[in-house]
Formats: sequence, structure tokens, C-alpha cells
Amino acid sequence: MSGTDGQKQGSRVIFNISKEKNFPDWFGEIVKVAELADIRYGVKGFTPFMPWSVISMEIMYDLYEAALQRKGHLPMIFPTLIPESNLRREAQHVEGFTPQVFWIREIGDGEELEERLALRPTSETAIYPMYALWVRSWRDLPMKRYQRASVFRSEVKSTRPFLRGREFLWIESHNVYATHEEAKAQVREDLETTKEVVTGELGIPVMVFRRTQWDKFPGGVDTYAADTLMPDGKLIQLPSTHDLGDNFARAFDIKYLNKDNEMVYAYQTCYGPAISRIYGAMIAVHGDDRGLRLPFKVAPYQVVIVPIVKSSTVEQVMNYARQIEDCLKESGLRVHLDDREQTPGWKYNFWEMKGVPVRVQVGPREVKDRTATVFRRDLLTKETIALDKLEEYIWELGADMDRTLREQAEARFEGLIVDAWSLEEIDKALDEGKVARVPFCTTEMAGRECAEIIKEETGGDVRGTRIDVEERAEGTCVACGKSAGAVVYIARSY
Repeated sequence: MSGTDGQKQGSRVIFNISKEKNFPDWFGEIVKVAELADIRYGVKGFTPFMPWSVISMEIMYDLYEAALQRKGHLPMIFPTLIPESNLRREAQHVEGFTPQVFWIREIGDGEELEERLALRPTSETAIYPMYALWVRSWRDLPMKRYQRASVFRSEVKSTRPFLRGREFLWIESHNVYATHEEAKAQVREDLETTKEVVTGELGIPVMVFRRTQWDKFPGGVDTYAADTLMPDGKLIQLPSTHDLGDNFARAFDIKYLNKDNEMVYAYQTCYGPAISRIYGAMIAVHGDDRGLRLPFKVAPYQVVIVPIVKSSTVEQVMNYARQIEDCLKESGLRVHLDDREQTPGWKYNFWEMKGVPVRVQVGPREVKDRTATVFRRDLLTKETIALDKLEEYIWELGADMDRTLREQAEARFEGLIVDAWSLEEIDKALDEGKVARVPFCTTEMAGRECAEIIKEETGGDVRGTRIDVEERAEGTCVACGKSAGAVVYIARSY
């Protein structure tokens, strides 16, 4: 392990950075020393992702795609470039995204294009002209499709690997329905999928919000988003899903012949889990001052085997280690035997920093007793296990570790939401790394001025109203003093 903020202490390498006290520096350092990404690419906001993160993100893609396909979505692949004329067909949409669009104006040695092409900031305006050709009859509906993709947005905020970049990796699903009620049901299904994958599989707790009308997806009817709390008290948006109504169908002429033989407009939704951002949130939420703590389900190596050898026992111990490696691999585990020449202590700390969930230590004693010493990264505990029980034990341990990570993350949410009845109380809550729950006038467009007052006075954003809990508005708006029509949550955010 290396890095400007790492320090050797005997065979142990430690961080000089506390995740809780200095999360931004901790995050930057672990991205570097765990070799997750390299910010030296030379184009602001564009970052090469390295094997240790990519393997996990590929598994995350698989988990998400399995969930989508189980619920009737089919894969597709669309081009990266969008003609400007397509982008401008939905006026609100283009107005919302124009400041973030990367444009291609020429090819070769200065040959100017007849029409500018956009690197997709999202794919509605690429996909929906084709949907207008593909959807002809009620028999074609529902149409549920998704793709893996990169999207490109010229973020105005400071960039940070995984959490906020100008190119990020995601899945986007685009769905077409005969009725608005069916579209709304898809939105609810998307939120269930978020809880299933992000919380259930990756252990990241979320709060689900209906965004305000000034913070919704451009051109849509309503936006719903899952936010999680980062170690520095800021919220970050993870998957969001959008009720598009028939707005895009009208813009792109997506009509179908209904059962009454009438041509009518369809209703649509779209859903965007950003895999790279979810990965960043995952390592932030679960990591500690030793480094990463990866969920068993998505770790590149679920098990690393560290042999403890002396010159007289090398062959004996290594043969035993290889026997264990073969057995565990045959059971379907992702296993790595670390046979490098570094000391066992150096290897222990290296793999703890990399976040490998399970370490199996074997030396002459384990060979003699036909056992293995098993270390679990989440709780930093170890136990001696008989060789014939090892495979079953590790699978059960992995499931328990994922439960433990999720429970620990959920416990940190408790007590971090506080009621605030004034701008001063909001500011105090946010300074303490908490989320403020406040009475607010309205989440319709008329409330935007009050949100701007709150932003200016506290640095906090109105995240919206919770839809995963029942709440009733009482009192008066913290900004304008009018009778409260909603309970909203205020937080600083990425």
C-alpha cells in the first residue's frame, strides 16, 4: 500500500485520515491506494476506472439487470450521439439539459457537420423517435426496455471520482404504457427495485423522496429519487425514476391504436440507476479507517488465502493452501491465493485495505490440525474452522457479513434526521451533519423562492417530500411564514 497520506508502522500500513472527521480526504485517498480510479487522465471530470472497482461494478450491473429482466424488461443498445433536432423536440427537456450537453460540431480536419450532435446526457430524445416507429398497437404494450450506457454531462459542481463526474456509468430503462395508472405502477416498481438492489444487495440505506416541481426531471410530470447519507452529512442521489405522463409521447408522436380502434398517445416512465455513483456511495458508507469493507456479494475476491510459511514448511503449507483454493473455487466462490514474497502481516493489511470480506490463514498448525483460521473484515474477528466445514462456513459467513454491513449502515441513519422550525435551526442541523425535517409552504413551483432563501441562508437543498413514510404538515413555512402545505427535508448534497 502506498500514498502520500499512508504511513508504515512496522509491517502495517495505516491511514492518517479519519473517515468520520475528514471524509473528502479519506475518500480521495482510498480511491487512490485501493486502485479504484486514476484522476490523472487529463480531462476534467473524466476518470479511468481500474480493475478492482470495475469487477464489482460489473457484478452490480448483473444484479440490476437480473432484477429488471425478472420484471419484464428487455435489453437494447442505442447510439451515443443524438441529433440536435431530436434533442430540441421536447422543449422543457432541452432547456433543462442544454447547459450540460457536450456538442460535436465537426469531423476530421474541420469538416463542419450539417447538424450538431450531442453526446447523450440521457437517452429519451435518442430512443423515443424509434419508439414512435415501434409502438403501433395496444398489442405492443407495455414496452419495457433498458440499456447499459455511459452518459455525459458537463457538471458545474466540483467533480469527484464515482460520486460526481462528467461521464458516468448507468442503466436506463424506458417504458411505454397504455394508461397513466400503469405508468405510475412502473414508478412504484422502480422504487421497489431500488430497495431490492441498493439496500437489499449492497447494504446502502436510502430515503425515498418525491422531488419538488422545480427539481424534477426536465419535461416530466414527477420525479422520485432515493438518497443516501454520506459520512460527512451530505445526501447523494442514487437511482431516480420519472413519471413522464404523455409529455414525451406528444413531443415524439408515440401513439398506438387502442381496442376501440382509436389512435391515442401513450404514457411513459424512465429509470436511471447510476452504477458508478452507487459504487462510490457503497465504499463511502461501508468503509472504515483501515480502508474498504466490500459486501461479500460484490467483492472481486470474496476470499483471499494467506499462507504462513517457514523455509522448512513451504511445500507442505503451499500444497494445503492450493487444496483449499481449489475446493473453494469449485463451490463458486471468488478466491485468490496470495503467494507473493511479502510477509503475512503486510498481506493482512493490504487485503484489509482492499476490502476483501474473508481472509483464510493457513500455516503448519492448520496443516497439522486440518483446519483454517478465518478472518472476517467487517468485525475484524477470526475463528478456527475444520477443513471439511470451511466451504459451508464461508458461504454462511458471507451472508452474515452482508447483513451486518447493512444493519451498521442503517443504524447510522438513526438520529440523523431532526425537526427544525427556523432557518437558524436548519443551519445548526446541517452544520452537525444532519438532515432537517421542516414545514414548508408548497412543493409546486410557487415554493421555489422559499427554497432559494433556504439555500442562500443555510447551503441546504430542499430534497422533497418522503413517500416511504406518512407525514402531515403542521405549522408555518420556515422561509415565508405561510401555512405549511408539505413536510420537506433539507440537506447539503453532492
